[in-house]
Amino acid sequence: MPSMTTKRNPPKRSNPKPKPKRRNPWIFILLGAVIALGAVVTVVRATSSSPTTPAATIQPLAGVDTAATGTTVDGIQCQSSEQVLFHVHSHLAVYVNGVQRSIPEGIGVAPPRQTQQQADGTPFVVSGSCFYWLHSHTADGIIHVESPVQRTYTLGNWFDIWGQPLSATQVGPARGTVIAYVDGQRFTGNPRDIPLGDHTLIQLDVGSDVAPQGFTFPPGL
Repeated sequence: MPSMTTKRNPPKRSNPKPKPKRRNPWIFILLGAVIALGAVVTVVRATSSSPTTPAATIQPLAGVDTAATGTTVDGIQCQSSEQVLFHVHSHLAVYVNGVQRSIPEGIGVAPPRQTQQQADGTPFVVSGSCFYWLHSHTADGIIHVESPVQRTYTLGNWFDIWGQPLSATQVGPARGTVIAYVDGQRFTGNPRDIPLGDHTLIQLDVGSDVAPQGFTFPPGL
C-alpha cells in the first residue's frame, strides 16, 4: 500500500510591528519660535499703548516759583512744623494731549527749601521756612494733607497754594477740555471741587482722554 503522509501547514509568521515614525524636531523648534514671537509682540503692543512716561523724562506741568510762600491761602496756614492731627495722602496725575506731566516737589513748602536724595536718586524736600497743611515732598504726585483740624480739602485748595489755575478748561498752563477721573471713575463736576481723601487717585486729562492709570502708594503712606 502506498504510504500515507500527513501534510503539515507551514508555521504562520507574525507580522512585524511597524516602526514608529520619527517626528521632525524642527517642527517643535518652529512652533516654539512662533509662540515666543507672539508673546514679544503682545508685550511691545501693551508697552507702546501705555501713556505712562518713564520718570526720568517726565516734564513738570509747572514750576514752584508761583507757589505761596507763607501767606494764608483759602484759610490754610503755613506753620513752622507739619501738623498730624488730620493726616491723609492723595495722588494727582496730569496728562496733556496724552503725555504725562509731573507735579513738582516742594509745593506748599516755603523757601528756603532743603532737599535730600532718595535711594532712587530723586529729591525729597525735608524742610523749609514753613509747611502749608497741603504740601508735596516729592515729584511723584503725592499730596500730603497734614492738618491741625479735620476738614475737607479740595484739589482747588491745592492749586491755589501752588499758584496755578484750575478749571474745566485749564490745568496750570495747559489749556483745553479737562476730563477728570477720581478713583477710576469719571468726575463730571468742577475739578476744583474734587475732595482730597485718603489714597484718593485723581487724574486730569487736558486735550485728550487717557484711560485712568493706577498708582501704588509707598509703604507707610
